[in-house]
Amino acid sequence: MDNHNFQLTLRQTLFTDLETHYRFQLNEEANHLAAFTSSSSLDKEAYLEKYSKFLSEPSINNQTILIDGTIVGSIAKFLIGEDAEITYWIDRKFWGRGIATRALKDFLSLETIRPIYGRVAFDNLGSQKVLENCGFVKIGADRGFANARQAEIEEFIYRLDG
Repeated sequence: MDNHNFQLTLRQTLFTDLETHYRFQLNEEANHLAAFTSSSSLDKEAYLEKYSKFLSEPSINNQTILIDGTIVGSIAKFLIGEDAEITYWIDRKFWGRGIATRALKDFLSLETIRPIYGRVAFDNLGSQKVLENCGFVKIGADRGFANARQAEIEEFIYRLDG
């Protein structure tokens, strides 16, 4: 699968998608790069309970990413205070194929709130590139406890205006 020979679709996330999303976030390498994961990410019941509530939360826009009809990830907008932030997760098997960039570009045409922010671990170069390819600009850095690493690490803050 190269960057152009697949059909990418975004659709509202369904409760039945959550089981697949749960499996994706169990990948150790993906978890390490995401860094700021939930302390209960291994607890399937807690995961399903948490994310099923998000499906009916009007301030959250949860989309499932499909390639040729197969679920390969998720993308969402949520609010922290007054700030809109994006988050996305691509199944490890599909990294390096331009899927996250295409999904984020499509998502940003649906979710037009600006400014919108993205946060990424200092060493997650792939995700930094995705944000930059979609017009996000690095505006700062912060430090926080990264549950997946059990350590405080630096994260970069990106913003997309207009």
